[in-house]
Amino acid sequence: MQLGIVQLGAFLPWLDLLGIALFAATGALAAAGRAQTFVTAAFFAIVTGLGGGTIRDLLIGAPVWWVHHPYVAALCIAVAVVIWVTPQRWWDGRGFDWLDALGLAAYSVFGAAKALGFGIPPVPAALMGVLTACAGGILRDVLAGEPSILMRPELYVTASALSAALYVVLALAGLPLFGAAMVAAIAGFGMRAAAIVWKLALPAYRGGR
Repeated sequence: MQLGIVQLGAFLPWLDLLGIALFAATGALAAAGRAQTFVTAAFFAIVTGLGGGTIRDLLIGAPVWWVHHPYVAALCIAVAVVIWVTPQRWWDGRGFDWLDALGLAAYSVFGAAKALGFGIPPVPAALMGVLTACAGGILRDVLAGEPSILMRPELYVTASALSAALYVVLALAGLPLFGAAMVAAIAGFGMRAAAIVWKLALPAYRGGR
């Protein structure tokens, strides 16, 4: 594990914590918005914040980081506390969407970077970035009884794929990891932001008509 983290560079693990915190916030908000208890909000925060990274680590043969780290699960619970004690009006409107967009960009980059650091080939590494960023949101939506992000035409998974693939390309091209991460994260966030503001979506299947 330590070798993989060293290969990722000193900056990239902070992207992991950022993505975890932001996705945990969206999970807690999903529960709070349905007038659930704090226990439910904390559970949603943990599942949403850690779900994608857990699946990624199991698939690439890495230790599941949050299980061995003393503060990561506590970070999710702390985020749930913040959501729970702050006024609901702070999070009304598009606050949820913007937090989710930031988490999507950060986690897409980190997931791809960690996969590369553990010797995963480029295309699967990019897919691990998408899985890392999207699996937690899918679990959140399923638990909340909402249509999964996979079943919506909006640019969501596409934005994650842009961040993950761009990071892989730039990192393999020799760009410094910090620069590659920033460019890839900004690109993915920009696409997701455009989708939020202008309602951009992919064309739906029309049955060959």
